[in-house]
Amino acid sequence: MDGSLSEGDGFGAPGRLAGPAEGITPQELALAARNHGLPLEALRYDVTPPGLHYVLVHYDIPATDPEGWRLTVGGRVLRTLDLDLEGLRARPAVTRRVTLECAGNGRARLTPRPISQPWLVEAVGTADWTGVPLAELLAEAGTAEDAVEAVFTGADHGVERGVEQDYRRSLPLSVAADPARDVLVAYAMNGAPLPPQHGSPLRLVVPGWYGMAHVKWLRDITVTATPYTGFQQSVAYRIRGASEEDEPGEPVTLIAPRALMIPPGFPDFMSRIRVVRPGPVRLAGRAWSGHGPVTRVEVGEVGEVGEAGEAGERGAEDGSGAAAWTDAVLDHDPAHPWAWSSWHTTWQATPGRHHLTVRATDAAGHVQPLAAPWNRGGFANNLVQRVEVHCTPDASAA
Repeated sequence: MDGSLSEGDGFGAPGRLAGPAEGITPQELALAARNHGLPLEALRYDVTPPGLHYVLVHYDIPATDPEGWRLTVGGRVLRTLDLDLEGLRARPAVTRRVTLECAGNGRARLTPRPISQPWLVEAVGTADWTGVPLAELLAEAGTAEDAVEAVFTGADHGVERGVEQDYRRSLPLSVAADPARDVLVAYAMNGAPLPPQHGSPLRLVVPGWYGMAHVKWLRDITVTATPYTGFQQSVAYRIRGASEEDEPGEPVTLIAPRALMIPPGFPDFMSRIRVVRPGPVRLAGRAWSGHGPVTRVEVGEVGEVGEAGEAGERGAEDGSGAAAWTDAVLDHDPAHPWAWSSWHTTWQATPGRHHLTVRATDAAGHVQPLAAPWNRGGFANNLVQRVEVHCTPDASAA
C-alpha cells in the first residue's frame, strides 16, 4: 500500500541542491553503483545489447515469477481484463525499435547540482521491444465516456521523500489509446525475454517519452475519470524553477533533442580524455528527439572557458560557444521512427588539445542549447556534449 513515513525516522528528507563546493555524496555514489549508463563506445550499435543499455531502478528489482504473472486492466472500462503471459504472447506480436533516455540524464553537469542519481550523458539506450499494443488492450476492455487517463502500476515498492508507494505513473488516453503512438506492453527485449533489471516479465514502452513513463514490472492498468495525482506524477518529474520548491511546475514528457559522439581515438584511464593521431579522424554517433525526427546534426570545436568569452547562462557546464559548426551526414532510417539516427563526419586533427562538441536539431525546430536548461530536479538537461581530445605531435608518437 501507499502511505507516509515520518522524517524523524530517517524518511522524507526534501530534495536539495549541492553546496558550492560539495562533491558527490555517499548516497549519490550508492545510486550510481546500483544504476549504470551506456558506455559511449556502445553508441556504435544500432541496437544496444541489454547489458549495456542504461538502467535506473527506483527501489529494488522485485522478485517476479513469469509463470504466475497477471496483468489486470480495470477502472473506467466496460470489460475488466485479467491476462497472463501465455495469453499475451498468443496475441499478434509487434516489435518497435525505441530509444529510451532517463529524464535526469545530464543532471550531474548542472550548477548547482540537484542531489539525485548523478548522470552525465550516458543514460540512454536503444532496443527492439516486442509485445502487445496498449491501444489494442484498451480497445478490447472498452473505455468509459468519462475516461481521461490510464494509470500504470509496477511491482517495485519503496519510499521516496517520506511516501511509501508502488511505482506508479499515468498517461493521457490521447497517448495511451492512440495506435499511432505505438505504446507497447512489452515482454521481450532484443528478441529475448525481458531481463530482470529491464522489467521482467512485463513493462510499458512509451516511444518518444522519457524513461519515467516506461513503467517496469507492470502488473496493473487502471483507467480513470480524473487525472492521476500520485507522487511520481505530481511531485517527481516536474520542471520547477530555482526559487519555489513547492511550485507545481510543468510535467516532464517528451525527450528533448540530443546528439552524442562516439569518443574518438583511445582514452586515458582515469580522465577519459581521448588521444588521436594527426590527420583525418572519423567522428560518428547518434542523435534523437521525442518531438520528431532529428533533421540536422552539427559538429563544432570550442575553446576553453575564457578563450571564447565569459561563462554563459546559469547552469552551463562551460561558457564557450562553437567557433564554427559543420554539418554531419545524418542517416535516418524511416523503418524505425522511434529510434536514434546515426551521423558521421571527418575532422582534421592537428597537434594539441581540442574540445569537440555536437548538437542536434529536430523537425519541430528544437536545437540543443550551449547553456544548460537548469531546474531543481535536473530534468531534460540536453546541454551539448563536450569531448576533450589530445592530438599527439606526430603520427608515430604514442
